[in-house]
Parts: sequence; structure tokens; C-alpha cells
Amino acid sequence: MSHCEGCNGCSVDEKVVLIAKKYISVDGGIIAALHEVQDEYGYIPESVQKYLSKELDVPMSDIYGIITFYSRFSLLPKGKYSIEVCMGTACYVKGAEDVLNTFKDELKIKEGEITKDGKFSLECIRCIGACGLAPAIVINEEVYGKMSPDKVREVLSKYN
Repeated sequence: MSHCEGCNGCSVDEKVVLIAKKYISVDGGIIAALHEVQDEYGYIPESVQKYLSKELDVPMSDIYGIITFYSRFSLLPKGKYSIEVCMGTACYVKGAEDVLNTFKDELKIKEGEITKDGKFSLECIRCIGACGLAPAIVINEEVYGKMSPDKVREVLSKYN
């Protein structure tokens, strides 16, 4: 573990140190660095955000803005199977909220949470561009369309 100065002793591992070094003098390198961290850990921990902020001289507010703007990035760990329920207009109108509520009931988690066994996480996302399949979900980049509460159970059974 390595400690950065000025952030209350947060610790990051060598992988993060190497990622930061790669982008230290690259204009706009923060996005590339965040991509690498996301790929490595599945999310971007606060300690890493603080470290990158200091090392790449990018304000924490900018880093937070990037992470929350792009759906590719996550502030929280994701499950082995990351379930994203589209809440775009077409999906919402065709019952996405019922689909979401069924996932919550079946998995016993709320959106933004991960199951105790780390197997599933649940997120709401905006339009995924599959309006003709509304309501749609994505599980680890696989799109499922024409979802219904009954189909939720069927889809989950594939991952159990």
C-alpha cells in the first residue's frame, strides 16, 4: 500500500500508483486513469479518487462529476452480475418500474446495492438505446428486452 500526502492517509495499492504515474502529464488523462481503475476494481473507491486528485492535480469535484456523468463508472462495487434496469421514457412507460420492483423483491436489495453474497448488484440507468425492446435490462452487457415481472424470475434463474 502507498499513502498520498494531504488526504488523511488514504491508502492505495501499487496498481493505482502505476496508473497515476502513466497519466501524470497527460492532458485529460484523468478519464483514461479512471477507466483503468474501473477495469481493475469494478468501481472507483473514494481513496483512489483522492489519490488521483492529488497526483494528477484534478479537483475532487471534477473527478466526482466525471464518475457520476458517465454510466461506465461506478462509485460502488458491483456484483458478479450487474443488473441495470433501463428507466428511459419508453421503458418506464412500458413497465420498467414493475420490473425494477420485482428485482428488488427477488434479490432483497435496493437499487445501488449488492446482494450479501456479492453475486448481484442492481442499478437504474437512463436510455440504453433499445426502445423497441422496452422495457429492457442489461446484465453484464447482455440486453434482455420485453421484460415483465414474470420474466425477471426466469432471467435470474439463468444466473443461479
